[in-house]
Amino acid sequence: MTVEVIGLCIAACATACVILRPFGWHDWIFAVTGAVAIVVLGALPLSDALHAIGEGREVYAFLIGMMLLAEVAGREGLFDHLAARAVQAAAGSARRLFLILYLVGTGVTVFLSNDTTVVVLTPAVLAVTRHARVPPLPYLFTCAIIANAASFVLPISNPANLVLYHGVLPSLGDWLARLGPSAVVAVLVSYLSLRWVMRHELGTQPASCDVPVLSTGGWVAAAGLGISAVLLVTVSALGGDLGLATLGAGISVALAVSLSTRRSPLPLLRQLTWGVLPLVAGLFVLVNLLEQQGLLTDLGRWLGQMAEISPRLTAGLSGLGVGIASNLANNLPVGLAAAAAATAGDLGHLMRDCLMIGVDLGPNLSVTGSLATLLWLATLRLAGLHVSALQFLWVGLRVMPPALILALLVRLCVPG
Repeated sequence: MTVEVIGLCIAACATACVILRPFGWHDWIFAVTGAVAIVVLGALPLSDALHAIGEGREVYAFLIGMMLLAEVAGREGLFDHLAARAVQAAAGSARRLFLILYLVGTGVTVFLSNDTTVVVLTPAVLAVTRHARVPPLPYLFTCAIIANAASFVLPISNPANLVLYHGVLPSLGDWLARLGPSAVVAVLVSYLSLRWVMRHELGTQPASCDVPVLSTGGWVAAAGLGISAVLLVTVSALGGDLGLATLGAGISVALAVSLSTRRSPLPLLRQLTWGVLPLVAGLFVLVNLLEQQGLLTDLGRWLGQMAEISPRLTAGLSGLGVGIASNLANNLPVGLAAAAAATAGDLGHLMRDCLMIGVDLGPNLSVTGSLATLLWLATLRLAGLHVSALQFLWVGLRVMPPALILALLVRLCVPG
């Protein structure tokens, strides 16, 4: 076997271990180990590996900023307050509570990213369902499903968006014009499908629960999140650097809350999921190996040739393809590979948009589809709840396909 083939085998094994997490080890360990192994083996030059890591700097800044915003809001009880308010607004109606929590999850995903929804909102929803004495799973599934379904409403709604459009991120106006209708369809169809799937579990009426008083730090966090959302939307509209803007917003809000509460921000830093940064960096290196071997270049050229013959059919089928592939290999490495192929093949807006819809929405099929879904599953396990892969798949089979197919069809009908 040549060094290149061995390197590809290592990359494949490392990616599989990231998803399966054997021995209970953290996923970033396998990504970093695989990246180091292919460099030591000589399958990828060190300079190329360092360049690949450097290419992800905007994604790293975005992730740190979003983690800071989410952790500050969670620590100050903002999401617990919002979830309890949702129970109060539901006025004893399970279906109304389901809708309200779905809308809250939509807002959090759109402006704070899908990972925030599963990491911070999910525990708050779980606590509220226990106080309201209702079966928790229907409401917890809203967090998982909307985290992916609403993740392409805005560029900031999912870190994968920055990966797929790296260097060619559309302006906010173009984004909304091209992807806005599909995003609305994805959110609406996912809601209707999930509500139908959970119709029997929504028979228990929620009891009233006390709404926790929002502290001074909570109010400051709420104001900071609102200002940050406006700032990030503005930066996106002006075509600015979302990574640095998000990092700046996260640091500013964390410092503002620390000053208002007279507490050190250092404990907050220890709560961040730092492992996601080496995970992303390792995956950048592994995907770069595929690019260096010419596999993604060949794929991009082939897609480009097919697009010349039938652009809409090729784009639609590609979106479906990456949607399914995201459940086999997780949407982060699939998104990185799709981005590299799109760049190599000089694919147009329509193809990139459909690829992104597949990468963002496809993971609603299985628990291995996205980092957000894996984090959701881990959050439930910490709370003593167990959702099996088959249980999630049974829900996903009835929720994801109609949403993905209709979202792609809508995008294919939109000019541009």
